[in-house]
Amino acid sequence: MSNSPYSWLSHSLETIHRANWYRSVQPLEGLPGPIAFLNSQEVLNFASNNYLGLAGDRRLIQAATAALEQYGTGSTGSRLTSGHRGLHRQLEASIARLKQTEDALVFSSGYLANLGAIAALAGPRDLILCDEYNHSSLKNGAILSKATVLTYSHGSVKALTEKLKEYRKEYRRSLIITDSVFSMDGDLAPLPQLLDIAQTYDSMLLIDEAHATGVFGSSGAGLVQHFQLDKPELLQVGTLSKAIGSLGGYVAGRSVAIDYLRNRAPSWIYTTGLSPADTAAAQAAIEMIQTEPQHREQLWHNIRYFQDLLARHCPHLTPIALESPIICLPLENPQHALDLSEYLKTQGIFVPAIRPPTVPTSRIRISLMATHQPEHLEALIEGMIKCG
Repeated sequence: MSNSPYSWLSHSLETIHRANWYRSVQPLEGLPGPIAFLNSQEVLNFASNNYLGLAGDRRLIQAATAALEQYGTGSTGSRLTSGHRGLHRQLEASIARLKQTEDALVFSSGYLANLGAIAALAGPRDLILCDEYNHSSLKNGAILSKATVLTYSHGSVKALTEKLKEYRKEYRRSLIITDSVFSMDGDLAPLPQLLDIAQTYDSMLLIDEAHATGVFGSSGAGLVQHFQLDKPELLQVGTLSKAIGSLGGYVAGRSVAIDYLRNRAPSWIYTTGLSPADTAAAQAAIEMIQTEPQHREQLWHNIRYFQDLLARHCPHLTPIALESPIICLPLENPQHALDLSEYLKTQGIFVPAIRPPTVPTSRIRISLMATHQPEHLEALIEGMIKCG
């Protein structure tokens, strides 16, 4: 018998290594942008969710610095005790304007926003319908709620309808949860059809706009705006850490829903409020998204240019989807993904390998930014051609 109750950990790590699932951090240096330093090597960065390039913008840095000088480094308590600042409410009002909703609530991360919102909206007598490719935060929020959770085939309106038709009547309330842009495939959820189904079966609908906010829509409000869904009963969850270039999360929707979450979302009630610097940076970014469409326009120019390069020079490569800045190339196994990622690194290009259990099949995940230059995109294509 082992002398330590933790001895099983080494065996578990060995199993992870054998499956080529082992993960370790890779330190990046320098301001966020298309060029980074990875272990002191200069690389082109195709791993970042900084879609509009705002995380390194001087105006966000200046806004964060001013907030640090005025409010200090931390909020020092939960929003319901000592942690609420006027900055928080200003940011929530800006998010509501961007999202065209009645109100919004800011959390300390997007993960916490999903955990808290889902756990507050559903309980043991309720039903949650979850897309099989949803982000971990959506899935874990569903588990935390203690509701009955049914997973439906990815993006399948038919599968979702069949499950609701069979099971909806057995439960008090029903909640459909989905990403709008799926982070590991880059494809889009069929939001108009999901909304129709939700209305038909008296279900709430929660949409995670993490990878859509700032990227889609006429003013960067996300996929809900892209599809012109003017439905106030929608709940939109998102993050401030991707196109918005800061940190934190939010839920946007009707005032009554936001007020309810303020009183019932455990990950908001019992967590220290978002730091003043992060709050101010997010506020500055949202103003830029609404008043400076050129960032979003440049991003989409880069997406179309890269798609054209890929089709012309790598016709044998078939991305999972070509609908967003996320372009994933499927590979046969985890070792192939690791090998391609490592080879590209020798060419000065950083593209991460994504492997199970995060995704069902291995792939490399290319993430495009507005600040990528044409020569950066061409270098990536050249690197993939060299790798064969």
